[in-house]
Amino acid sequence: MTTNALLIDYEFCTGCHACEVACKKHLGLPQGQFGIKLLQDGPRELPGGGWEYNYLPMPTSLCDMCAPRIAEGKDAACVHHCPAHAMRFGTVEEIAAAAAEKGRRAMFVPTV
Repeated sequence: MTTNALLIDYEFCTGCHACEVACKKHLGLPQGQFGIKLLQDGPRELPGGGWEYNYLPMPTSLCDMCAPRIAEGKDAACVHHCPAHAMRFGTVEEIAAAAAEKGRRAMFVPTV
């Protein structure tokens, strides 16, 4: 059995919440429940000037890795609807290789 993973490039996440909306629709979740939740880090002043503000999409325990969509040959709902292309879905091996390309990325692998 192939284990899939989700790569989140939070350097490019704009904080638009499209991943949350797409996932809620895919899973049919009620208000207040999320398959992926957008977290905010910052703003914080950097030494030497400037500011840092990060958006961090975080899959929750309700995330099913879009198993029905993947079985149909589709992309995960959050990945498909991300306008910044800040998310990628694939096998653990593919995602680990992509994560090694540069920093400011997070890899999510569900527990089996």
